[in-house]
Amino acid sequence: MTSPSTKIQLKKDISRVIRCMDFISENFLRDEKVVKKKLEMYYDIYQSLATAWEFYGLQCKHWDGFKRVRDGKQACRICGKIKGTDDSFYLLPAQGEKTIGKRTVPTNSRKVFPTKKEATITYDSINFHGAELKVDVHNMYKSTLWRGGHEITIAAQRGVTLAERGVEYSVDDHLIKVELKKREKGQKPPYGHFPWELRKKELHHFPVIFEFDDKLNFYGLTIFHGKDKRKSRRPERRLKKA
Repeated sequence: MTSPSTKIQLKKDISRVIRCMDFISENFLRDEKVVKKKLEMYYDIYQSLATAWEFYGLQCKHWDGFKRVRDGKQACRICGKIKGTDDSFYLLPAQGEKTIGKRTVPTNSRKVFPTKKEATITYDSINFHGAELKVDVHNMYKSTLWRGGHEITIAAQRGVTLAERGVEYSVDDHLIKVELKKREKGQKPPYGHFPWELRKKELHHFPVIFEFDDKLNFYGLTIFHGKDKRKSRRPERRLKKA
């Protein structure tokens, strides 16, 4: 929770930035006699101040409520942000847990939307320390197969995908999938079998360990992800006979 002293300091900082913006706007940006190069410089200063204002606004919790402004809208009494508008940036702590947004799920409505854009609830991604995370939540919508030759309905779902070092891990409402290799264009689709459908000698090609308890309840699995032997293989050295 923000301490009272922090709130007071934030109010002062926001007020100072707004006064500086007003000063630049009233004394330089509206003066027709200002040389074009100087006008561009003052414009850049104004934009920098506006960026600072926006980041200060991310810290404001609108403690003093809102006041009514033009067009019937409401603005925060401290930072001036219009009530109900989305932020363009996120303010995150450098250390510790980061929280962005909230968990969303598809609605229970049976309505089928004409496009995915209209059915989308959340579609967002972040590159976090080199790992790419994507969240895709949408309701049912219409789509087509084979270049529009067959119309289908895409089910509502919440899908989360994590990509790291060429491996893609995805979770949706029905499946958990780990993809180690991407299929190249023109290559036929990979096969798919349950473990008991493969012969024992074929299982040696798949470095997978199944995790379970005494009652054979499935807990998870471990996949050994080594480097491609074809890329890391070194040429053999042959000894010459004396």
